This record gives sequence, C-alpha cells and structure tokens, in this order.
Amino acid sequence: MANSNAKGDRRERELVNRLDEAGFAVMRAPASGSATERELPDVLTGDGETFYAIEAKSSAGDPIYLDGAEIEALLFFARNFGAKPRVAARFDREDWYFFHPGDLYTTDGGNYRVKKETALAEGTDFDEFVGNTRKVTLDEVADDSGPDQAVLDILAAFERGDLSKDEAAAMLE
Repeated sequence: MANSNAKGDRRERELVNRLDEAGFAVMRAPASGSATERELPDVLTGDGETFYAIEAKSSAGDPIYLDGAEIEALLFFARNFGAKPRVAARFDREDWYFFHPGDLYTTDGGNYRVKKETALAEGTDFDEFVGNTRKVTLDEVADDSGPDQAVLDILAAFERGDLSKDEAAAMLE
C-alpha cells in the first residue's frame, strides 16, 4: 500500500520550494505530524523580518478540516518561537492560500474548516504572502467620482463565481 501521506508530503515540499524561490529562508519540519510527541508546524519560514510557523494542508476539492489540538499546537509553537502562525491551504488546480488560525471557520466540535470558496475569496494568495502583490480594496481605488462600474461588475462576477481569478485579472488589466 502506498504511503497515505505521500500527496501531503509532496505538497509540503512544493510549498517549501516555492518559498525558497521567493527568497525566504525555509525548512520543512522533519518531525511534524505524528512522528514525534512534540507538536511542530509543517514549515518554518522567514524573510529576515517576519517569521512564520505554517501548518500546510491540501485537498482535491473537499473542505479541509484541522482539529482544535492541531491549531492550539501551532499557536503555542508560533508564540514561543516568535513566529506568526498561519494555515496554508491548497486545493487541486489552485495556488496556496494563507490564513491566520483566528480567521478560520470554527465548527461546533471545536475544529477548524477551510472551504475552497473561502480560500479563493478571503485567503491571502501566495504572491501577496511573499510580498509580490498587495490586496487593494475598492475604497482604496475609488476616486472622488466613485469606483468604475465596469470594475465593480467584474469583481461582483468573480465573487459570485461567474469568472475565474485569471479571467477577472485579465479583464481588469
């Protein structure tokens, strides 16, 4: 039987390589998960100014669930290490999206969930996470006459799911 963690391990290595290519110092914790009694995040990374402890999860499309103890361990480690805690979520055919654990949906049972739609709409994408881009709100781009209606229509279509991220970006160029 194949290693059931193979895809998750591959995704973690992918994240590590992308962060490295973006100029971050990065390491994949060799004993994350159940390999040790110490609860360690999957990835530690930093750019010399900001440091992150990251719990990385991937899914083919179903919501990603994290148990409460996993998040508590991430927060504990990050606080003691001096890093910012983040959950990195990657869905098939999508990029990595990052969340502070406090921004995740909490289930009635005390666990945490990330849906694909939530990641796309509310998550910090990889480029923004590494500092290559920055989210701009409509209030920031609005001039005295108000925002351009065509831009608002494109953004509304993206939010409804009528347009993909790439289609919306191409239309806004």
